Amino acid sequence: MAFEGLTEKLNATFKKLRGKGRLSENDVREAMREVRLALLEADVSYKVVKDFVTSVTERAVGIDVLDSLTPAQQVIKIVSEELTKLMGGSSAKLSSANSGPTVVMLVGLQGAGKTTNGAKLAGLMRKQYGKRPLMAACDVYRPAAIEQLKVVGGQLDLPVYDEGQGDPVEIAKNALRHARDHGNDMVFLDTAGRLHIDDALMDELKRMKAAVRPNEILLVVDAMTGQDAVNAATAFDQALGIDGVVLTKLDGDARGGAALSIRAATGKPIKFVGTGEKLDMIEPFHPDRMASRILGMGDMLTLIEKAEQNYDEKQAKKLQEKLRKNSFTLQDYFEQLQQMRGLGDLSQIAGMMPGGLGKQLQGASIDEKTLSHTEAIILSMTPQERENPQILNASRKRRIAAGCGLQVVDINRLLKQFEMIQQLTRQVSKGGLGAFGGLSHGLGKKKRKKK
Repeated sequence: MAFEGLTEKLNATFKKLRGKGRLSENDVREAMREVRLALLEADVSYKVVKDFVTSVTERAVGIDVLDSLTPAQQVIKIVSEELTKLMGGSSAKLSSANSGPTVVMLVGLQGAGKTTNGAKLAGLMRKQYGKRPLMAACDVYRPAAIEQLKVVGGQLDLPVYDEGQGDPVEIAKNALRHARDHGNDMVFLDTAGRLHIDDALMDELKRMKAAVRPNEILLVVDAMTGQDAVNAATAFDQALGIDGVVLTKLDGDARGGAALSIRAATGKPIKFVGTGEKLDMIEPFHPDRMASRILGMGDMLTLIEKAEQNYDEKQAKKLQEKLRKNSFTLQDYFEQLQQMRGLGDLSQIAGMMPGGLGKQLQGASIDEKTLSHTEAIILSMTPQERENPQILNASRKRRIAAGCGLQVVDINRLLKQFEMIQQLTRQVSKGGLGAFGGLSHGLGKKKRKKK
């Protein structure tokens, strides 16, 4: 995950500060030298690092910090505030059209992930804000670009407008007209990219901008390209005038410097971040929450929001009543697995948890194969068998195994696990058991590190 190395180095630095009762000015300046090296190693631009360290040092050597009872905590608080300020201060939202569809123009270099992340963003707008987005295929040069947009659009159940290999500017204009006629309130223009910035690319994008007057021009950049992402952002902004940035592949082994440098270099905010390959793995960018993650304090707000999005209140009340009556069934188990799936990868959840809690989950993942097998087995059962698994005799198990393509031994293993879960729910039912509680037994596995 991005920033992992930076987080470890900053925590080591702050641990030294916490070990001292009082801080001298030299203590602070020594700590800031280590912070500077950590930021440079994370691929943050030199000028940004220099300004950041100067700002933190000026605040941290003040009398209020050095004379406070918890000076180390005060320094960490200042670093957190300055990191938040560096990344934009507050989250930036998409601009909306006063009348007619909101037009979002996606630009960027080839390979940054415009097509996939544009579809992810459109899906997010529909799921969280009830929008009716239309994807427009305006990349007529890259082989299979239109087909790729149709595939991801189909997976997210999003409409895609295309005219094949035509004039991209005319396609954009026609897509906007189509959206007005069919009740789409957002249009996402998937434009062409290049391997490098050139005049032909910029001229086409400028003509498209003039023709459709987009409400938002979002630059899609790859976090793993480091300072090249910052250079691309600067070039696109100077030539086209971008409104914000979508930073992709933040789940990779990137050092994360782009996230800390883009705002300072361009003055334009990061509005969304791609956090994984799955089509729901995109989220709004919150500078304060990212600063908290970088400092190893977790991001509980985002974790709570993710849980709420997958939380069904009626289902939770029904589950609570069943637990109270000790009548938890395989159907209930299946429904809870579906909700747990929506939370995403355990390693991502680990990044949102503070300190030791996150480290305990680091490197863990939901075993998708086991999860899929479990769901297949339950779906191969009749409603009566799900409600009352005690009736599963040998012939029923053979029928279920044939229906899901697995072995009877797999069904027996699931029933054994379910029996253990039932015993657990009986033990805790008096105190109540929330959604997801105790239901991941046997589904998570730890990734072994290679020696």
